[in-house]
This record gives sequence, structure tokens and C-alpha cells, in this order.
Amino acid sequence: AFDRQNHLAGSTPFRRAPEACLRGLDRLLRNCDPIMFLLPLLFSLLRRQSYAFGIFVSRRHKHSSPRVGTALGSHGEGSTSPSVAGELERLKQEEAKLASMLASVRQKKLSVLRSRPLTIGIVGFGRFGQFIAKSFAKYGHVIGTSRTDYTQIADEIGAKYIPLSDLESFVVEEDLDVIVLAISIVSFEETVRDNLVPHLQKRMEIKGDDSCPLIVDVASVKEHPRNILIEHLPEECDILSTHPMFGPDSARDGWHGQTFVYEKTRVNKVLLEPEIEEQKNEVDDKDERGYFFNDKAVTLRAHDECDEHVERMDRIERFLSIWEEEGCKMTPLSCHDHDAYAANSQFITHLMGRILGAQGLHSTPIDTKGFQSVLKLIENTNADSFDLFYGLYKYNRNSGYTIGRLRGALDGVVGELLQKDGVVGVFNNGNRTNF
Repeated sequence: AFDRQNHLAGSTPFRRAPEACLRGLDRLLRNCDPIMFLLPLLFSLLRRQSYAFGIFVSRRHKHSSPRVGTALGSHGEGSTSPSVAGELERLKQEEAKLASMLASVRQKKLSVLRSRPLTIGIVGFGRFGQFIAKSFAKYGHVIGTSRTDYTQIADEIGAKYIPLSDLESFVVEEDLDVIVLAISIVSFEETVRDNLVPHLQKRMEIKGDDSCPLIVDVASVKEHPRNILIEHLPEECDILSTHPMFGPDSARDGWHGQTFVYEKTRVNKVLLEPEIEEQKNEVDDKDERGYFFNDKAVTLRAHDECDEHVERMDRIERFLSIWEEEGCKMTPLSCHDHDAYAANSQFITHLMGRILGAQGLHSTPIDTKGFQSVLKLIENTNADSFDLFYGLYKYNRNSGYTIGRLRGALDGVVGELLQKDGVVGVFNNGNRTNF
């Protein structure tokens, strides 16, 4: 009774009640044989108090640390409770089950992709066109076209080759699902407007409006080609704007882990306006996929479930799945945001590589790891054509600001050096000139 009252008051003695009962029972058994008739009463008391003690521990456990709760739950031995140990094993089993499910889904996805292989045409079968064709050939049929005769290389890849002089045969006669434009950004508009569009229009006249392939650009800048494709292509042509952030040199060992940026630009005559970073807090009318729609695109929701829209979206997803299956990091991003990021990453990298290369830097007997990285940067950036570098500058409106900030930063750092030296001046052809 004393212990029960103390328990209700929240005091300490009751916490030791079961142990006290056990010790008392032990003394009775050793010294008090005549009172064995009290054993049933003692056992009854022990059971009641142990039950009450369990409730007390349960209530206390809600307000105690996990370590204390574990110790109490194991009667002071300090071992992990069975429920906690079992939880870890259960989570491991669940993790293995999810991994198995994911592997199964990937196999089904690959099966679907290979059961309906795409026929992909590549306009511009140069170094980069051949580079992507090798992977495309694993999942579908590839047809390349270019000014130079690459018939032998196409045969080695397992692709078909048609010379650019016979572009009509390439566009009209071949049953193309996708046309990838792997061409210079400098000549992009001319190629699309004067060469590709007339043949697309003829294809639609012969085979019907729904025969227009998915048009994909892989240029290093995005807003410029996006605007050109929207302006010049027939509206029946779906548009996918992409930028593989790698090439034959940086991904010579495979595409795994490489970043692939894409924007679904137009589907089933509907122009999609992807969400732009600076508008995230301004636009409320967007769906769960992160898109909002301009006046022309409001009808998308009405056509979402129509067979034609589903079929066209499926074609886009099958093309994207090729990059995904090759291990790319898939990054949906608006063309606007891509160019803003690229000016301060890709363009400035090429700019610094060209500037450092123009200084004639070369290896020395005492190269540091850092300087070796600089030489590698020079090698990689100067391996690309100057047209690519020029395109990154000319057709990305953000690049001029990047150059201006770089000049300001250079002046600022040099100014700090001169100020530290106690003079005001400039460096002219490697010599300091004081004012």
C-alpha cells in the first residue's frame, strides 16, 4: 500500500517495488517456513505491482531519452529492445524489396523501349553526331546525314547514311520518328529555315499532317534555337529542346552520371511555357508537373487525355528514356534558366580556357596539381571549334554580362595587388607602369 501511494504521487520508492518483493520472497523462503501459506498473497502482490510498474515505465518512457527507455525496458541490463532491433531488420528488408521493384520496373521500361524502337535521323553527322549515334543504335534505328561522306563510319556504328545533298530523301522517304539537329549554332537558323522546313512541308503533304517527326536540338545555347524552331517549323512538329552537358571527350568512357538538360517545348500544337526561376513566386496557375501555360497553351488540359496527345508524349518519353538508360542525370530546365546558368558555368569555362591558352602556357618541370588542371582546361576547351565558343557568346544574351564581370573582377584583384605594393598603376605587357 505504501509503494502504491508513492507510485501515485510519482515518487521513487515504487520504482524498486518488484525487486523489493523478490528480495522479501527470498527471505521468507529461507527463514520463515511456517508462513508458506502467505506465498499466494505475495505472488498476487508481485503480479499487481509488476503490472503497475510496467504502466509506470511506459508513461515515463514518453518523457525520457531513448537510452533510458531501452535500459528500463530490459530490466536494467542496457540491451536494445527487441522492437528497435527488429525495426532495423524490417527496414533492410523493405529496402531490398523496393530495390527489386525498381529493377523490375527498369526492365519493363527497357522492354517497352525496345519493343517500339524509334527511327532517329541525325542532321549533322560530324564528331558529336557520330558520338550520340553510337548509343542511339543500341535502342533503335539511326540514319545520319551531313555534307561530308560518312558512309563507312555509319556502317561501323550500325547506322544508315544519306548525303545532305539528298536531304529530301532523308526527310520525306525515310520513316523518321525523331530528327536530331546536331548542327552549328552559327548556321542553325539557315539550316532549319532554308533546308529542313521545305522538306517537312512536302512530307506532310504526302504522308499527312500527323507524320511530322519530333524535332530535337542539342545546341549549347537554348533560347536562340528554341525561338527559331517555334518561328519556322510547322506547328504540327513537336519540339524538344535539349543540351547534353558532355561530349566525346568528357564522356569517352560512357554517359553514366553525365547531365542531360531538356525542355518539352511544344506537344501536339501546344506551346509549353516551363516555369522560370524568377517567376516561381509570381505564377500560381501551374499544374503538378511544374508547367504553366500561356494563352495559346491553355487548351492543353482539354487534350491531355486524347489519343494523339498521349501518343506524341509517349514518343518524347521514349527518346528521353534512351539518355536515361545510358545513365544520364536527367535535368528538366527551361531554356531561359539554362542560358542564365550556362553563361556563368560553361561559357566562363571556355572563356578562361581560351584566355589562358592565348598566353602560351605549357608544362614545366615543377608543375603543381593545380597548374596541371589549368593545362587540362586549356586542352579541353581549345579542342572544341571556335564556332562553338563564338556561339556560346553570340547567342546567349547573358554572356556579355559575364565578360563584363570578369573584367571588373580582374581590375579589382590587380588593383588590390598594386594597392598592397603602395603604388597606383597598371600592368602593361607584363611591366608595371606607375602614375
